[in-house]
Amino acid sequence: MNAGGPGGQRIDDRFELVERLGGGGMGLVWRAWDTALHREVALKEVRPPDPAMDGGDPAATAVLRERVLREARSLARLQHPNVVVIHHIVDRPELAHPWLVMELVPGGSLDHRLKQGALPPAEAVRIGRGVLGALRAAHAAGIQHRDVKPGNVLLRADGSPVLTDFGIAALSGATSLTTTGGLIGSPEYIAPERIRGVEGDPASDLWSLGMLLYVAVEGHHPLRRGTSLATLAAVLDEPLPPPVRAGALGPALAAVLARNPGERPDAAAFDRMLAAAESAGVFEETMQLRVPPALQLVPLAPVAPAVPVPPVAPAVPVPPVAPYRRRGPLLAAAVAVVVLAGVLVWGLGQGADGSAAQGAKSAHSAPPNPSTSAGAPTSTDPATTPATTPATTLAPTTLAPTTPAAAPKVDFLTPAGARALVDTLRPAMGGTQVTELTVFPDHASAQAPNAANHKLYDVFDYTSGGAVERTSGGELASGTRTVDLQTVDWNALPALFAQAPAQLGIAHPTFRYIIVDPDWTNDAPTIRVYLADDYGGTYLAADVKGHVLKTYPRNS
Repeated sequence: MNAGGPGGQRIDDRFELVERLGGGGMGLVWRAWDTALHREVALKEVRPPDPAMDGGDPAATAVLRERVLREARSLARLQHPNVVVIHHIVDRPELAHPWLVMELVPGGSLDHRLKQGALPPAEAVRIGRGVLGALRAAHAAGIQHRDVKPGNVLLRADGSPVLTDFGIAALSGATSLTTTGGLIGSPEYIAPERIRGVEGDPASDLWSLGMLLYVAVEGHHPLRRGTSLATLAAVLDEPLPPPVRAGALGPALAAVLARNPGERPDAAAFDRMLAAAESAGVFEETMQLRVPPALQLVPLAPVAPAVPVPPVAPAVPVPPVAPYRRRGPLLAAAVAVVVLAGVLVWGLGQGADGSAAQGAKSAHSAPPNPSTSAGAPTSTDPATTPATTPATTLAPTTLAPTTPAAAPKVDFLTPAGARALVDTLRPAMGGTQVTELTVFPDHASAQAPNAANHKLYDVFDYTSGGAVERTSGGELASGTRTVDLQTVDWNALPALFAQAPAQLGIAHPTFRYIIVDPDWTNDAPTIRVYLADDYGGTYLAADVKGHVLKTYPRNS
């Protein structure tokens, strides 16, 4: 370490420390200037959690250095936009600690963001899918993170998440660094099986991500207690309160936070559930922001009422409130339109000075003849109209809603509606094979293999009464299966929805949808029926004939 730079310290005669960004149990993170490449970087100074061990215990120092190398090797194996990039490692004998040189992510951590308040479900889902993408890349490389928590998720300037701190990650084939009785991970986010001493598998990282998302939308940790030991006990055994602010994210949280890791969805299935929640959230926001039908101006009609009456805004029909929460924006939009209509009417009916508007200002028009009765034809010839004739008050402009021909509404969660949906999607997709179909009462989204290249897939979105929209999806994972929608017994839907409330413990659901996919539960085509209310949601799984295979009651 040398003198120099704004912070007065230089690492490896190259990296000038500028300011401290944060720190934790495994060291400090600094903003630094790379004097060789003229760019800002993040330097992680890896220190032992116990200052008394700093250089005094050769064995502990060796473990620490091995941990630093492990993190560097973990990051070096991962090339993913949601994984922090490592540039360099500084490990020289004269330095007290190893240093990791990484990309600088300027947006701060998710933990810092959550201290400002909970996230809307849509934002939490977006962050969750990014972190899940990083975990899937790590798991594919044989790496388990083992410490997924808000403090280890950084946010770029555009809000996209970056997973960092792989210091306790487990590489496939690497020697464990866990000491007897040592706790690896954060008590609030560690999976129950790891607390019990079972190292676990990728499902343990998914539990941690699920708890992160729970905290993100609820604004608090449901199992945090006064001490670490009490928190660990709560994670092991205490019931998990259903989330109340998660909205469409609720079923995904219920699934991934199952204490039995064998009952959790795998990463691909969890991503599909998050995608469904994201789709539902976008649809919900769209419903909430809908405004009354478009307004049009009716041409001015000159009339002469005996006594001018201030115009009153016409009643504007308000569409039904969307069936899920957050009704405020819709009401505000409706009120705003009514107020705006009144302002426009009054403005068109008044002059600049607030008096009744005078006659037409065109050079070819003039005030009507006072001798003409109200509603009778009037002269517009200036030569025949006396200059002293008083102006007749114009009628207020009428704002009337247009009445477009409404397309028939179809409930896709009925047998007839589901069959109609399949018939509509078939020509657009070029068949009825899908890798996934998500169906809501009045809109649906299907993922289907590309007709020209079955290694790719497209996404087809459809709204009741609208057109099918196609977007490019991406590349299908190796071994991805499809399900033929013609094999699904849609007549089973009413019975499934009838028994689901009692079986799932949601007596009065306010939100429902289904997902049909080929190979998640029991390695066979599956219909998953999701229900939710204001306290969260969960689902049951059935085969394509409607026989229930598994239920996940909310309070189980």
